[in-house]
Amino acid sequence: MGTITTKDNVEIYYEEYGSGDRYVLCTQVSHGKYSLEKELAKRGFHVFLLTNRGFGRSTHVTEDYGDYWYDRFADDVIEFADQMGIDRFVYSGNSHGAGTGWHVVLNHPERVICFFAMVPGPHNLDEGKMSFRSMGMAGMQVKPPVFRFPSDDPRIMARFAEQDAYEEARKSEPDYKEVYESPETMAIDYGRPLRSYGTEEKVVEALKTIKTPVLIVGGMEDSISRPDLMLRSAKALPNCKLVILSRFAHDLAVWEDIADDAVRFYENVVKTGYFYDPPVSDNN
Repeated sequence: MGTITTKDNVEIYYEEYGSGDRYVLCTQVSHGKYSLEKELAKRGFHVFLLTNRGFGRSTHVTEDYGDYWYDRFADDVIEFADQMGIDRFVYSGNSHGAGTGWHVVLNHPERVICFFAMVPGPHNLDEGKMSFRSMGMAGMQVKPPVFRFPSDDPRIMARFAEQDAYEEARKSEPDYKEVYESPETMAIDYGRPLRSYGTEEKVVEALKTIKTPVLIVGGMEDSISRPDLMLRSAKALPNCKLVILSRFAHDLAVWEDIADDAVRFYENVVKTGYFYDPPVSDNN
């Protein structure tokens, strides 16, 4: 655990897991008990989990970055990598954390080996530009989004219960309100990824320019990063593998299994530059 200070004097809080020179960076509002990134740290990757500016134990900012919140988050990732002496890395993120990933690979493609995009969308901007977080706090969601799909596997339900207990325990921290629910933090609407592009058509055109290999993993029952959005993204991206899990929603839960796919994806990218290992002819 530690902090770095950015050029504009914002402290970015981070947690570190694992070791070595296979780096994975992720930035989010907060990090839960379980995640793909924490699982990757058990598999030989050196993982840094950053907290977005404005949230948690990072500096709580009052400036409104308008359409460019995700660009700021992406720049913080790059500045963190620079200060840590990390040249190239895997970017990995879940939901809004994956939202930052789209901005990292668009704005700084030379720094990213590949992108693990968990329930990433991105959203259709023609349907709205406000973040789901802010819509929920404002009571604007007529139908609550589906975060978890009920499972007939007791191990999945036990994991959900563990995650809930972990989040509930954090509320007992003496500075919880100050750290996680300050007026500055609660006022933030970082919007939706790629919001400055304005329309769905322009978002799709931007996705088509991304050469970075992307692994998308999502849930069939997700009403936030809907399957149709992930299919649209996979179709637009020139170097992408899409995995959709049946009977899962926005909380994918099975990070051990997803990590198997992610490690193989990474190894193929490093070996070939593509998400797959190309076929080899038997002909001499």
